[in-house]
Amino acid sequence: MTPTRLANRMKDIQPFHVMELLRRARELQAAGRDIIHMEVGEPDFPTPQPMIDAATRFIAGGDVHYTPGLGLTALREAISCFYQTRFNADISPERIIVTAGASGALMLALAATTSPGDEWLIPDPGYPSNRHMVRSFEGTATVIPVDATTRYQPTTHQIERAWTEHTCGLMVATPSNPTGTVLSADELLQLQRCTQARGGLLLVDEIYQGLTYGVDSSTALAQSTLAAANNLFVVNSFSKYFGMTGWRLGWLVAPQAYVREIEKLAQHFFISASTPAQYAALAAFEPHTLEILEQRRQVFEERRNVLLPALRELGFNIRTEPQGAFYIYADVSGLATDSEHLARRLIEDASVATTPGLDFGHHLPRQHLRIAYTTRSERLLEAVARMRTVL
Repeated sequence: MTPTRLANRMKDIQPFHVMELLRRARELQAAGRDIIHMEVGEPDFPTPQPMIDAATRFIAGGDVHYTPGLGLTALREAISCFYQTRFNADISPERIIVTAGASGALMLALAATTSPGDEWLIPDPGYPSNRHMVRSFEGTATVIPVDATTRYQPTTHQIERAWTEHTCGLMVATPSNPTGTVLSADELLQLQRCTQARGGLLLVDEIYQGLTYGVDSSTALAQSTLAAANNLFVVNSFSKYFGMTGWRLGWLVAPQAYVREIEKLAQHFFISASTPAQYAALAAFEPHTLEILEQRRQVFEERRNVLLPALRELGFNIRTEPQGAFYIYADVSGLATDSEHLARRLIEDASVATTPGLDFGHHLPRQHLRIAYTTRSERLLEAVARMRTVL
């Protein structure tokens, strides 16, 4: 038998622990258990009907072929128009690359900019795939521990201290996963100036854009200084706000100088993003669709407002309230010594699925749980009642 031949990088690629918990949740469901899902970052709403109708009409025509590597011209123009009408941001369609999900956008940005040995600074806790994607392109993810004192976002002082001659750039997310915190326009500008002064890049993950509560939805590209910056990349997605998770569609806004190089990579990596998904997304910006999406955003806000006090009453310590996304990042050190053990108890004994902090980095992961409010309010309250029996 030929021995398994794995690349050296694979020893550094960890599993996505939430998917392991999801697998267990499905096993229990198959056995007849009623599981309340608060683990996976996926909206529970179906794709809005106008998008389904648009895709159905396109598929019925039978002309389902590749699109250009950068995406449908009409969709790139629609995204550009969305930036203009929603945020008063003047972003040329030529800078917009339609991708196979936000993961595809991140992959293209890193592949185009990361050489072996380059370092990317990444907040910890943060979305786990970011550091593993960096490693996949032979870079190094250098984590910056963040906590509630800075709303789980990095400061320029931390960036200055962590920056080395090998640093390639900084990744941030707003709203963030797992904490739901938001960077202000001034904070983004300061981070961009800090990275640019050191010859580095700034990559901003905005995939939860639109899902904000108590603050206006925003983009780094709304500031003319940032929109014109030659070191700023913005990743976005049709998955979260637009409710198209399974369609696997996102986009990347890149400085003009990088677009041709990214196009070459896109052609080789995946030829083009899903054609039916792109035609579905053309309907995402129609007034009726946006009205549906705003109603759903309000529902998420109501769920957040129901769940926050209920969790606090149980003893969860939530030091920074989420302003976006659909997660609560809770300190459980007053309830358990290990959040992973607690998550397993909750799923086995209470039939409630949550995500332990272990997925999001190395900074105090065992005292935190991420809890998603991606199910109905009555189910959230039932989950709290079930957790009470365990806690």
